Amino acid sequence: MTLPEPTSLYPPIEPRQVLSLPVPAGHRLHVEDCGHPEGVPVLFLHGGPGSASKPDHRRYFDPRHYRVVLFDQRGCGRSTPLGGVDGNTTAHLIDDIERIRNHLGVSRWMLFGGSWGSTLALAYAQTHPDRVRALILRGIFLASRPELDWYFTGLRQFLPEAWEALFRVAPGHSWERLVACYETLLNSADQAQARRAAADWNAYESAIMSIGDNALPVSGVADDAALARARVQVHYLARGCFLRDGELLDNLPRIAHLPAILLHGRQDFVCPPVTAWELARRWPHARLSFVEQARHAASHPALERALVAAADEMLQRLAAAD
Repeated sequence: MTLPEPTSLYPPIEPRQVLSLPVPAGHRLHVEDCGHPEGVPVLFLHGGPGSASKPDHRRYFDPRHYRVVLFDQRGCGRSTPLGGVDGNTTAHLIDDIERIRNHLGVSRWMLFGGSWGSTLALAYAQTHPDRVRALILRGIFLASRPELDWYFTGLRQFLPEAWEALFRVAPGHSWERLVACYETLLNSADQAQARRAAADWNAYESAIMSIGDNALPVSGVADDAALARARVQVHYLARGCFLRDGELLDNLPRIAHLPAILLHGRQDFVCPPVTAWELARRWPHARLSFVEQARHAASHPALERALVAAADEMLQRLAAAD
């Protein structure tokens, strides 16, 4: 019997307060305020688009010294309406972060995000650089055209059967047409059809995450959360995540002065390592480390250790700068 590796995360903690924060367009955000009330504020940004915050996300940070804030983005997790895409854009999420910051009385904070969370962290920091002290980013995703081409086209070279299953709703068409077809199916009044589409959509990402395992996962049945996740993700990807191609790199000078630690799995097939490399090359105060055995998931033991160590290191760096 093989025992799981011991976790590097800090012990479980419960939020000091949980908020249901109303924001424009009929959304309410699930917000958690954890750790030391006078600690260094850090905002955790979950991935997706369409995923949600989880209890383990509180545990990257030393609760004796960090004030940890998490929230479920519009349409996600415990925010309502679940799967809601009206009034749900990157600009809306940036405004939501500002509302949370103001509501909690935070002046400036550190941003900690992975995958889509890294995208949103960069977009927010470039919009409000005076509100950000530092960034820790994992599994860098810039929502660029080359990244989307890789995800929907390049990966066919590694996953022909999963790719074919994904494209069976739009055989012979471009990935843009594919995404449009899925958006129609996921919002169908026929719930059985919508859930089948969600299961197929999510199975493709699961297959990418499982490259190197003994067998690829098969499409299952999508529950409410899985359907909502797919709806939000397709809504964003169909519109280039509401970012101009190359926007986050073009606007990098706005945050070039901010310290950053970038971590990326060397074997990440979801978000190719070259994206992190290109970001680090243009960011004078960013340090990039590739975690050699890790893929995309933050739960890989080596990547988990690196993330906790990065949060500990940045705490010391910020304390020294005060």
